Amino acid sequence: MSSYPHTTLAHTPPNVNVFLALLPLTLVVFVGFLAIVLPLSVLPLHLQNTLGMGTLVVGMVIGAQFAAALLSRAWAGALVDTKGARHAVVLGFLIAVCSGLVYLVSLAFITLPTVSTWVLMAGRVLLGCSESLLATGALSWGVGLVGSKNVGKVMAWVGIAMYGAYALGAPVGVAVHAQWGFAGIAMATVVLALLALAMVVGVRHVAPTAMQRTPFYKVLGAVWVPGLGLALSSVGFGVITAFITLLFAAKGWGHASLAFTCFGLAFIGARILFGHLPDKLGGARVALVCVVVETIGQVLIWGADGATNAYLGAALTGFGYSLAFPGFGVEAVRRAPPQSRGAAMGAYVAFLDIALGITGPVAGAMAGVWGVACVYLLGAVLVALSLLVALRLLTHGSTSAPQG
Repeated sequence: MSSYPHTTLAHTPPNVNVFLALLPLTLVVFVGFLAIVLPLSVLPLHLQNTLGMGTLVVGMVIGAQFAAALLSRAWAGALVDTKGARHAVVLGFLIAVCSGLVYLVSLAFITLPTVSTWVLMAGRVLLGCSESLLATGALSWGVGLVGSKNVGKVMAWVGIAMYGAYALGAPVGVAVHAQWGFAGIAMATVVLALLALAMVVGVRHVAPTAMQRTPFYKVLGAVWVPGLGLALSSVGFGVITAFITLLFAAKGWGHASLAFTCFGLAFIGARILFGHLPDKLGGARVALVCVVVETIGQVLIWGADGATNAYLGAALTGFGYSLAFPGFGVEAVRRAPPQSRGAAMGAYVAFLDIALGITGPVAGAMAGVWGVACVYLLGAVLVALSLLVALRLLTHGSTSAPQG
């Protein structure tokens, strides 16, 4: 049972139109995450084809972003709570600009592939810190705008922006790369981050929630069970992010970017149609159903004998993961101290970082031995284990009953 039973009643403004209140923030997050995800569809092939790196190195470079995000979550959460969400988001965009510039520097070392790879790794680390500040700040900012009784809706709309960027960013990244190469990707990262930074002025300010930090380990202890559910359910997303382009290349299917688009569109559709359900029915109940859908999607990709089945599997993975994230997230926030909303968001999303940071290198090593398709069997098994977490939340003092 939560040690903070009144979390859902704190910091709740008068009746607001949730959509209109969140729209400016949603647009900022969308443009900002375009800068973050634009390289994803081309970076694995750049590492493999241009720099001659193997799947293990690809997984490590991709995973470096998530490892950096994990290590910076406590800092990001404390910054949001004590300095304000706007401060964290602005700093995140400035770091994203630096990341794009580092990507550009990596091209000066193309003739030294190992050096170029390490420079790219540094860019990924910066981008991980940027993503940590942006995601933690945006989620906390959204809750401050519409009240903690609408946590699920905040996660739904911020998620629509984030994964809408994934859906659009993949084909746009391929098109930019085809026209201007990886230098174009680096410059687009810089330009998009600067554009998002300019858009921040249109979002209403929300005051910090705490003048004194709650120790991060205490917040982490309050949210670790739903966080574990998030970590396991995020593996499906992780293996699509890191390895779907390599799977399509190995199978000779082509148009791998459409798999990102299928994932993103299904993710957005689920959030639009059913994003209210975690607040209404309870997060654990919604997560329980959605991880089954996500597991089926992973199995489809693993056994796909053509691009169509892989696209369908990506779509089911996106649909299921779409509501698993706010489902477990509602449970996490309702267990955290109300004055530490930013820290709670940071602690919860840290489990996503753990999952993605580990998934990249582990799945990359497996792919090198058994082939790329095997990483989707791994994804199916681990996503299925998140069912046990949802069941535990339902049967051991869940606070997921609708409130307000």
